[in-house]
Amino acid sequence: MLENLFASRIDTKSQSRLVGLFPDNNFTDTISFGGGCPDEQLFPAKELTAAYQDAICRQMNHSFQYHDIKGPERLREYLAARAHDKMGIDHVTADDVMLTAGGQQGIELVAKLFIGKGDAMAVEAPSYIGALAAFDAYEPRYYQVGMESDGANLDQFEAILKEHPEIKLFYTVPDFHNPTGITMSLKKRERLVELANKYDFVILEDTPYRDLRYHGQSLPSIKSLDTEGRVIFLSSFSKILTPAFRLGWLVASPEIKEQLTSLKLAEDLEVPYIPSATVDSYIANNDLDQHIEKLKDLYRAKLDAMYRDLKRNLPAGTKLSHPEGGFFFWIELNPEIDTTSMLWEQSVPDQHLIYVPSENFYPNRDIKNGMRVNFTGSTIEQISDGCRRLRTVIDGAEISLPELSVAI
Repeated sequence: MLENLFASRIDTKSQSRLVGLFPDNNFTDTISFGGGCPDEQLFPAKELTAAYQDAICRQMNHSFQYHDIKGPERLREYLAARAHDKMGIDHVTADDVMLTAGGQQGIELVAKLFIGKGDAMAVEAPSYIGALAAFDAYEPRYYQVGMESDGANLDQFEAILKEHPEIKLFYTVPDFHNPTGITMSLKKRERLVELANKYDFVILEDTPYRDLRYHGQSLPSIKSLDTEGRVIFLSSFSKILTPAFRLGWLVASPEIKEQLTSLKLAEDLEVPYIPSATVDSYIANNDLDQHIEKLKDLYRAKLDAMYRDLKRNLPAGTKLSHPEGGFFFWIELNPEIDTTSMLWEQSVPDQHLIYVPSENFYPNRDIKNGMRVNFTGSTIEQISDGCRRLRTVIDGAEISLPELSVAI
């Protein structure tokens, strides 16, 4: 059998966390709280079309040629300035910025650089599905750090580090965490850097939602607090401009960036020129921050609407996060409810409602009673209707339990 020739790390009996994540359905009235999708009505389509044409016309035939691994210098200079002005990262130049094929490639490259079979790494629990899928391919030994209302439980993490000082990498989404929506406090950001210095590990700070704060005050990036070059800062244009161009970017110490660049060369040889040149042209001829403010105004209304509707519809005792930005809410139901079964057996066929169940957000896929719901991809009316449908689904699941547990 050909599968006998596959690399030993390929588990043919276990599908990627990303396979089959969103159910197929043929219902015309389906409401999806599933994917982390921007509102496509907010894409600056006219401006992006003009930028696309400009990107090609500036170099004509040469725009279709091979280019280099660095990408447009003007774009990297802009991102270096943005890293300083918006993220508080000092001493950043264009040469410190690396362009990637979306934030996802940045995660995969970091995994490839630091993780080998059996190597120890730590992740927040729950954690972003796409990151776990990338890490899974390199067969790490996971250690889970639980979430509190102000970010990862660092007392628990330090206890783990004392017992397992071989941990090499910690993955975090500190701003409007995917999937919980929680933001890590400044105190915890500072302590996390201290732990990295003390226990000799690297922090991957994945922050594609950082610009999308709807309430409260912005906090310094973890990278801005970095004193030993241990923090890799990763962001993306997918949530603030368009996911279609698959353009992300990272800032890392020269030692780390050099190795990541070598790995990227082996993967795809170069930064795709036309998408990166299009974003470069868009930024040169438009106000990206003004566009982000428009997104924030509309997403703020959606976040507030979903919070009100969830509070109104969720059963007493349900745990609900209260994010100040980003794309997601996190819900924890009665511990005996399996939200994966509930999705496939009740929510999709009966209520035509999609959400993401909790099990794939955990390395061991062992927490079954949670769900992530997205508000940015739905209208206010769909949010209201979807929350009512969700209550119907949950009520049905609770009725089917042999005996209700004590409220969470």
